[in-house]
Amino acid sequence: MPVNLCKLRGKLSVRLGSALLISLMSYAVPTTGALSVEEKDPYLYLEEVQGKDALAFARRLNKQSAGALEASPGFKTLKKQLLNILDDRQKIPYVTKHGNHYYNFWQDESHPRGLYRRTSLSQYKLANPEWEEVLDLDKLAKLEGENWVYEGSVFLEPENDRCLLSLSRGGSDACVVREFDLVEKRFLKDGFNLPAAKSQVCYRNKDQIYVGTDFGAGSLTDSGYPRLIKEWRRGTPLSAARLIFEGKKEDVSVSGISYYDHGKRYDFLSRRPAFFKEIDYVRLADDDKGAVQLRQIDKPDDASFSVLSNVVFLRLRSPYTAAGKTYPAGALLALDFDKFLAGSRAFTMVFEPSPRTSYGYISATKNYFLLNTLENAASHVYLLKGEKEKFAGREITGKQYKYSQVSAWGVDSDENDDYFMTVESFLTPTTLYLCNAEQEATEKLKSQPQFFPSDNLEVRQFEARSKDGTMVPYFLVAEKNLELNGQNPTLLYGYGGFEVAMTPGYRALTGSAWLAKGGVYVLANIRGGGEFGPTWHEAARKENRQKAYDDFIAVAEDLIKRKITTKEHLGIEGGSNGGLLMGVMFTQRPDLFGAVVCGSPLLDMKRYKHLLAGASWMDEYGDPDKPEEWAYISKYSPYQNLKAGAEYPPILITTSTLDDRVHPGHARKFAARLKELGHQVWYYENIEGGHSAAANNKQTAYMKALSFSFLWKALKGK
Repeated sequence: MPVNLCKLRGKLSVRLGSALLISLMSYAVPTTGALSVEEKDPYLYLEEVQGKDALAFARRLNKQSAGALEASPGFKTLKKQLLNILDDRQKIPYVTKHGNHYYNFWQDESHPRGLYRRTSLSQYKLANPEWEEVLDLDKLAKLEGENWVYEGSVFLEPENDRCLLSLSRGGSDACVVREFDLVEKRFLKDGFNLPAAKSQVCYRNKDQIYVGTDFGAGSLTDSGYPRLIKEWRRGTPLSAARLIFEGKKEDVSVSGISYYDHGKRYDFLSRRPAFFKEIDYVRLADDDKGAVQLRQIDKPDDASFSVLSNVVFLRLRSPYTAAGKTYPAGALLALDFDKFLAGSRAFTMVFEPSPRTSYGYISATKNYFLLNTLENAASHVYLLKGEKEKFAGREITGKQYKYSQVSAWGVDSDENDDYFMTVESFLTPTTLYLCNAEQEATEKLKSQPQFFPSDNLEVRQFEARSKDGTMVPYFLVAEKNLELNGQNPTLLYGYGGFEVAMTPGYRALTGSAWLAKGGVYVLANIRGGGEFGPTWHEAARKENRQKAYDDFIAVAEDLIKRKITTKEHLGIEGGSNGGLLMGVMFTQRPDLFGAVVCGSPLLDMKRYKHLLAGASWMDEYGDPDKPEEWAYISKYSPYQNLKAGAEYPPILITTSTLDDRVHPGHARKFAARLKELGHQVWYYENIEGGHSAAANNKQTAYMKALSFSFLWKALKGK
């Protein structure tokens, strides 16, 4: 699932997962045929995350699946090959500038948990920079006897002399927050420290932070996010923190952010009544009695809101009329923030969408903006400058970036016009550039190694006609002279949800384990995603969800029609919402696929809103407790649609015990139901690892080796 951290300038925000919330409902498992909601589900015990019987079930299936797949020819070699890629010391060490330092979090064979380190720009430009160690997670974990996984940091601005570090146990979303002194390079014992929870924290100044966490009964939403935001003053207990903002129990979440930009501090508080709606407030100066003064931002609830360089940006999800003008869904509007607060609505439309373009994100340098967009699911980046209420600029990408992913973001918008830019494609490893908007200078900094041969490969883009006539694009990566005999082992990947776009990128593990061995890789841009903006997403939301599945089926059928592959040689893969997609394909069209890899999936859509973060996703899927909405959800919910007597393709289901975003019970129950109905199921549950199902490179390599070994075994009969 997409994941709200304290926003950093020019960065994309993500949504956090949520805490455990299990409601015991019951519905049926007939001994023959599909589930009925009237009878009791015998597998509810598998929803007990750390339950003795549930873990015994997982370990039993783990042993069976791992034993068979590890015995596959070349498994050990493949696992080592993938681990070498993940641990390669020549991969790009991406950095974020804070003060005079450039910070990086690094993992390799010597630092499996990771090393937080920093350097200078002059050193970073060298092939082998000298790094200053800030925090060694492996040493810390050993010293404290904890399985720490680094989950991010929030810096105090503009001082940049301390930060709030988030550490999880085993990779879960629930994190311990500990304040860290970046000068002394030590944790502050009397600092802002929180026990493990789904917390949201952000500095307001050196002695105050915004904190949303589990304060006790009533402090969380139904989704498990913080419902309360408090202002916590240094040197006082958390219990004395002042309540300044609260949401409703049925909201998804609330958040409080504060950041420093172009010499000015901004404070915003937000509540998210639904996943795709947010109500934002700007915090004004407290009154003379110290009471918090908030002003609601006048905007559509479904429009996202941000302020960069004192310019307000509104990204629309639906048409919006202001000052006599109507702007389309997907547009990006801009206006001076002070004028906006004074009542002006004379927006400039910075980005106007078309049927095949969409807005990605915007970042800032000191004097410019970097507009990142998609056209036919490939990247286009524009360098803009706001002058007299207008934005003028130029594209910094061109024809040479066809079928590529290009990302550009400001290095330090308070200091200069430098920006980083990365360029990658399916066949070209990522290259990192340092550019300057004012001087139009570009300097190549780092390149990722070539991890698989690509001279004999090519990328093509096709379209498939979906059931309702919509043309659905997809990328195909294959040998240049691919023989169209239907015998090519093909891996089709999809997601199709939450307005997340599937774009070209260098997939080193897939290239090494699949493409280099003669496999064909396909990336589908189905509805529900963000490839073509909010209308593409809206087309497959709630009651329209089936359209995403029809799109995926259409791509699969088009691959067969073109004689690229056949059912026996066509494998499919997806994770999270994509895992739900896999479950639907497995139950709706078992005749179409030769193998299914279903990762961290949602599968029981009758129960999903009662499991962990599930309630936060009702804006995407609907509410299964409402009969009129369950009427359409029930038609595709994989768990309820498993049938005895059906001929299902081989399936590998993977999950993690510590995934506290998508409940592992989905995967467990689906596997148990399949076994009850007499079907073979491959299942592996990593006992740690969080939503990604892996806590370190070694675990990632192992999980990927299982998946690729399964696919080759199923699609080629090896």
